[in-house]
Amino acid sequence: MTLLGVSDLRGGYAAADEIVKGVTVHVDGGEIVSLIGPNGAGKSTLLKLIAGLLRPRSGQVRLGDREIAGLDAPAISRLGLAFVPQERNVFGAMTVAENLEMGGYLDTAHLRSRRDEIYERFPMLAEKRRAAARTLSGGQRQILAMAIALMNAPALLLLDEPTAGLSPRAAEDLFGTIVALNRSGVAILMVEQNAMEALAVSARAYVLVQGRAEREGRAEELASDPTVRDLFLGGKVPPMLDRHTEGLS
Repeated sequence: MTLLGVSDLRGGYAAADEIVKGVTVHVDGGEIVSLIGPNGAGKSTLLKLIAGLLRPRSGQVRLGDREIAGLDAPAISRLGLAFVPQERNVFGAMTVAENLEMGGYLDTAHLRSRRDEIYERFPMLAEKRRAAARTLSGGQRQILAMAIALMNAPALLLLDEPTAGLSPRAAEDLFGTIVALNRSGVAILMVEQNAMEALAVSARAYVLVQGRAEREGRAEELASDPTVRDLFLGGKVPPMLDRHTEGLS
């Protein structure tokens, strides 16, 4: 069943600015889908258009049976879509607990129970609940950023470069967290520069080039395609994160 359907979406950062040029993508319930491609391809802009941080010039965005193109970000969040930006995704001066409270502001009636669920899912955050977010490691901050988004119990999570700036080990651990979230029932649409690693944990992927979706397909097929590897992935196939991807299809 299609959870997110994007059709011929166009837009950018200004009225006359078209970075995304007619992109059509979809995410089914329970999937991890990756957006890969060169820098400047429009991947992050596409996520912002879907999430309501930018207003599309044209095209359709459907979340379930609702048309959401043109709605603002809080309205879209209330409908079950959460966006985790690459930068400035936590409040550094606030504690972990305060960050989670900020994430639950749209549904204060369930704030306490959802915060407790977050602590159960991520024991590290429970241990550091009184610590300022700025004291966390890079990987821990990314987990907190995702936890903030989860405070509104989204059906779909948009992740923009979740492993940017992380060490290889921290990035691998974070991919493991992403897989675990997906297995708990959250669908994920992810922009990621670590393209081979992203494909290893994804069901499907789209290759964006100059604002257009030039290729799409099963993640394992794209990962083994010599043209895709040579053009966008450096031609190398790293370990497929077997301990995280066992059982994925």
